Amino acid sequence: MSDSTLTKASPAPAPSRIEPGGIEAIPADRRHGSPWQLVSTWTAPNLEFATVFVGVIAVAFFGLGFWQAMAALVLGSAAGALTQGILSTWGPREGLAQMVLSRTAFGYRGNILPAAINTVMAGLGWFTVNSVSGAFALSTLTGMSPVLALLIVVVVEVAVAFIGHDLVQVFERYASFVLGAIFLVATVTIFVHADLGVVVDGSSFSFGGFTLAAGAAFGYAAGWNPYAADYSRYLPASVRKASVGWAAGLGNFVSCAVLMAAGAAAATIAGFDPGDPTGSFTMSMPPVIRDLTLIAITVGAIAANALNVYSGAMSFLAAGIRIPFALRRALIALGFGVIGFFLAWSAIPDAGSTYENFLLVIAYWIAPWLGVILVDRFLRRGTEIASIVPEHVKYRNAAGVIAFVVSLVVSIWLFSNQTFFVGIVPAAAPEVGDLTAIVGFVLGAVLYALLFRAFRPRLGGPLGTTPSDVTGVDAADDVA
Repeated sequence: MSDSTLTKASPAPAPSRIEPGGIEAIPADRRHGSPWQLVSTWTAPNLEFATVFVGVIAVAFFGLGFWQAMAALVLGSAAGALTQGILSTWGPREGLAQMVLSRTAFGYRGNILPAAINTVMAGLGWFTVNSVSGAFALSTLTGMSPVLALLIVVVVEVAVAFIGHDLVQVFERYASFVLGAIFLVATVTIFVHADLGVVVDGSSFSFGGFTLAAGAAFGYAAGWNPYAADYSRYLPASVRKASVGWAAGLGNFVSCAVLMAAGAAAATIAGFDPGDPTGSFTMSMPPVIRDLTLIAITVGAIAANALNVYSGAMSFLAAGIRIPFALRRALIALGFGVIGFFLAWSAIPDAGSTYENFLLVIAYWIAPWLGVILVDRFLRRGTEIASIVPEHVKYRNAAGVIAFVVSLVVSIWLFSNQTFFVGIVPAAAPEVGDLTAIVGFVLGAVLYALLFRAFRPRLGGPLGTTPSDVTGVDAADDVA
């Protein structure tokens, strides 16, 4: 059966209706959509200034020339987009969110750790970073105070996430068309004025700068990984996995690579001020293009944070929190919006430094988590998980928790290269830059493979041709 046939036979989405429930599996009669909608889902949230700024810091902060920076940025973005595509293919089989699927590798209780980390990083961390960039753009465009601009941006972000999945998908679809057109024109304008042969601080290529830039790009692109399946779980179970993977991966990669390239090019323009990245990015543009770009930056921040707030709420529930309200996901999203507003307000004075550090910290925890869950999925190939992930089963898997914590601690202790902590290796040899993410991923994968065989966690039965219905996943299923 083709993807188009599946889409025609599926129920129509209701974007204006508040999505009820929490993280329970999506039943077959509620599945709808085409896998290719994921191109827009993962394009729109990257069409924002936060993506541009990754390219800026590669040149302005890490001392790379444009072409050196692009090699690092493409490498990091490609790695994050690859895993985004792979994880997105997991959603349609059982109709489960990404951090619920993570329970197979960590156990029900053990999964509280990565779910809690993602709750903080997505619902609060990314929300703060993107809200600030959107607020700066709106403030520059209108002349209003950054705090008022921030309030407006946050209200719209939370409203979209509060209503839920179908509105998020519709918003991302139309935003991708509008933002794509504006940022394409803006990028061309930037390249017209850029001097790609310039190295901003006069330094030559450094391996350390390359690893820092690649790590930042990976942290950004892979920042979407912990909720990849959240936006593919409504697709029919029989949808082609290849279509899902390609759509999600390409949407993530192309948008990241193009806007990071625009940021790296902008940093080579004479007079670029890293202390005012938004104003500097638009300074060489004609007034009309500048104003449209500032609008796009604002809307792009909303597109990104609609996903962050929505999935932050999903991760919160995946930790097993029992909330006896039918609209529990929506209410949690609202709560994150309120908290996130005050966090973003506090981050406004030092946004550039805050963002640089945040990008690398994101990669620090996602990399070992990826190593664990990818190996777990491989070792469970051909088996069902419907009997493992429900809340009442209380399934345990110490192998995942141990592998994750050990690889996280060891990789940071040895290789972190941050302003707040420098690991043993970069302290002794600064030229290595930051290898925390790649070490964390490899170590997490290897440790889990060994511990899986030692602990022998429970496996599900043989996977049938039709996936089993999953019930009892949400701690408050009885009120769904």
